[in-house]
Amino acid sequence: MPRYTTRYLSTALLYGALALAAFISVFPFIWMVISATNTTADIVTGKASFGLAFLDNLKMFFTQVDVPLIMWNSVKIAIAGTVLTLLVSSLAGYGFEIFRSRFRDRVYTLVLLTLMVPFAAIMIPLFMLMAKAGLIDTHIAVILPTIAWAFVIFYFRQASKAFPSELRDAAKVDGLKEWQIFFYIYFPVMRSTYAAAFVIVFMLNWNNYLWPLIVLQSNETKTITLVVSSLASAYYPDYGTVMIGTILATLPTLFIFFAMQRQFVQGMLGSVK
Repeated sequence: MPRYTTRYLSTALLYGALALAAFISVFPFIWMVISATNTTADIVTGKASFGLAFLDNLKMFFTQVDVPLIMWNSVKIAIAGTVLTLLVSSLAGYGFEIFRSRFRDRVYTLVLLTLMVPFAAIMIPLFMLMAKAGLIDTHIAVILPTIAWAFVIFYFRQASKAFPSELRDAAKVDGLKEWQIFFYIYFPVMRSTYAAAFVIVFMLNWNNYLWPLIVLQSNETKTITLVVSSLASAYYPDYGTVMIGTILATLPTLFIFFAMQRQFVQGMLGSVK
């Protein structure tokens, strides 16, 4: 077989595999959009074409759910949790890399060991802690446990290895204090790292389900993920309505990712500007 034929065949197989992988990845979202336009009976029978029930499903969802309230709850938890997590965890990662001491690596090892502890093991003690603090059924109880996240601390410490030490030394010569170096020098230089971390943490906070399910008990404090789950677990679920809620729950994360896609890639590759 000629060499150019082999090259074209391998290229065709590569693009075919990539196209298949892309279709498998996108198909659930396509199915979700199609199902939002069909009735429950059509969805159960596996109808794979667009229907005429989209407006009815949309009206039903807005009738059953206080959409502005639950979206505001989700946005508030996701934004506040993300900003606080980035602030606290990046400070910790910066400190672990910049400041040296005898016990630095030991403490850092203990922090990383917390990644091996499953959430189910700390769920009950964490709930008792929040109950004693009087934070049950509040959004603060959802946000607090995620602020000091070991993975984000690890991520920022690894990214801080690429931070030029000459900039910090020059800033100290100019008389800047450590907090000024962090906010005025480190933060602008590592903005791509912050962008990548923002995408990851925002998605996790937005899609957080188990812990909010435990601590948020009233309808006024629930998030979009909890509401969609409750609609899907009804005795006779209306799958068209559920798909409308799923689309609304998916759109913010899609918007954030596509809006920050370039910065996300730069941050994951460890680029520093």
